[in-house]
Amino acid sequence: MELNGLKSKFKGELKAGLNDEQRAEQKNGLEHKLILAEAMDEEQLRQIMSLYGNDIWNYIYYLTKNTEQADDLAQEVFVKCFYRIGTYQGTASLKGWLLTIARNTVFSYRKSRFFRTGLWGGGVQSLTQADPEQQGAQAEAGQLLGTTRSAEMEYMGNQQTKDIWSVIMKLPDKLREVLVLDLKAELSINEIAGLTGLPPGTVKSRLHRARRKVQDKLRGLQ
Repeated sequence: MELNGLKSKFKGELKAGLNDEQRAEQKNGLEHKLILAEAMDEEQLRQIMSLYGNDIWNYIYYLTKNTEQADDLAQEVFVKCFYRIGTYQGTASLKGWLLTIARNTVFSYRKSRFFRTGLWGGGVQSLTQADPEQQGAQAEAGQLLGTTRSAEMEYMGNQQTKDIWSVIMKLPDKLREVLVLDLKAELSINEIAGLTGLPPGTVKSRLHRARRKVQDKLRGLQ
């Protein structure tokens, strides 16, 4: 498959999205079919991008704070997914496997010459300034705390989205990442530990500190 064609498919699938019923139907059996698969076809890739495109883009955006880099690196993740599907062994969920690729892709990019020469980007970009092709994904990211499973974070759903966004994006990297994986990606403590290479106790500690910092900052804005 040509790279440019794959990029076009990614943007199309990310923009289109799926409703809950369609998402559930496509997830059923997809992971089982792809465990130790020698290759995937374009239809399977399309399904993966539809199911997980927003999750991957949002996660990369939270790591990089840059919409253009999220665009480019998310596309790269699905290129790697297509060509490396033979390495997927099913020891983690397909989403977890993709998030691992995304994390490694971002960290590799940060070590590249492009990053070291200061061309990383212009800093935090607000949702309202986003590329129109990514507004759907970012709107979902802006509703991050609407999907929280943590009781102590529930009150935050009533705060202004822009305030929540600003506070979360200013968290230290190590706190911001685990909070996004918990609230947005809805990974368990053990899944976050496996993805980041941290002990589960450290993940719990960072989540507690991240929530406390966000709560304190938002109270200060009231």
